[in-house]
Amino acid sequence: MERRNFMRAAAFGSALPALLVANQAATAAPASTAGRERDYLLSLLRKMAEPVLEPMSKGELKKKFALELSPTWDGRDPSVAYLECFGRLMSGIAPWLALPADETAEGKLRQRLQQQALQSYANSVDPKSPDYLTWKGHGQALVDSAYFTNALMRAPKVLWEPLDAATKARIVAEIKGLRRIEVPYINWLLFAAMNEAWLLSIDEEHDPMRMNGAIRKINEWYIGDGWIKDGQDFHFDYYASYVMYPMLIEILEVLVARKGAFWNAKPEELLAQATKRAQRYCEHLERFVGPEGSYPPIGRSLTYRTAVFQPLALLAWRKQLPASLPEGQVRSAVHAAHTAIWDAPGNFTKDGFLTIGFRGHQPELGDWYSNNGSMYIASAGLLALGLPAGDSYWTSPAQDWTQKKAFSSSRFPKDYPVNY
Repeated sequence: MERRNFMRAAAFGSALPALLVANQAATAAPASTAGRERDYLLSLLRKMAEPVLEPMSKGELKKKFALELSPTWDGRDPSVAYLECFGRLMSGIAPWLALPADETAEGKLRQRLQQQALQSYANSVDPKSPDYLTWKGHGQALVDSAYFTNALMRAPKVLWEPLDAATKARIVAEIKGLRRIEVPYINWLLFAAMNEAWLLSIDEEHDPMRMNGAIRKINEWYIGDGWIKDGQDFHFDYYASYVMYPMLIEILEVLVARKGAFWNAKPEELLAQATKRAQRYCEHLERFVGPEGSYPPIGRSLTYRTAVFQPLALLAWRKQLPASLPEGQVRSAVHAAHTAIWDAPGNFTKDGFLTIGFRGHQPELGDWYSNNGSMYIASAGLLALGLPAGDSYWTSPAQDWTQKKAFSSSRFPKDYPVNY
């Protein structure tokens, strides 16, 4: 879809003009690019979410979601794609779903997607549903269960508490059942830890060792200046964006809030340290954005597209961006990156589902574990939509980002390493 189409009513259905007016009226924000930037992301959220949640709420996702597998697919059961699709999508849109109800067009859309999400959660663990997900078998289920529970942790009031008792019991049982999976000594440690953190957050029996061991290992893999290895060796990729920082921070937040045990360490101090390091990593992410919105196409899982910017979106949502990154500057940089990717044709199929690719449909970029369900981690780039339209993140004046300043011969700050 071309850029102009995203900004027209066609990209958001006939409700887009009303939605724009309603957002502006509800927030009394001055007319600026800020409102258009939020509406662009909101249209992208709707474009990702509706084709998944509408059929899944009816038990028809597997029927309608035609699978696309990487050319180097490793032969695992392809049905893992459905849990990948649903879990990853929900993790990214949960903060927006958690916003208060209102009677604007956006509010009505949110209410509809909330109800579809709740029914989809019910179907996902109901053995009698056609959309019962692949919880048994391949270890990939552990990965995407963590996004599944992360969404429940990000929006418990709207995604967990309204569920019926039977669905809740089934979810808990499926999550605990995944303890059978041997966890590789890589970022997967955090997937196991996320599930235990979610169980702790709902006062369920949990395994502190899976959390504490993962936290200690991730800190051992920290190599300095904001960067974390994914295992024994350093790889120049975006896994600190996809997994490391978001999950580390949110697991620690649960430990702090629930006063979880952590031998010979204080979770609140570890959380402060992780946040500070994430802020430094975010300074690098912001500097990666070129004057026109491009960013380095490095490392594996490149087809996750703008999930690269999840840490910036997460810290923006939490109001924890560092002083070096003003909200208007971050918003402008990330918007430029989003339009650089999502305005290209081929990102979605004719049926509205994400394709394998970086900018458009490029299946050859898929890794051996990549399928079109995997691509829904891109929703992680939408976390800032958890901030309402009147928030300063959306209404603060737009600012040029670092590379835009640098390549226009304007003044911009130099960059130096940190020692924390």
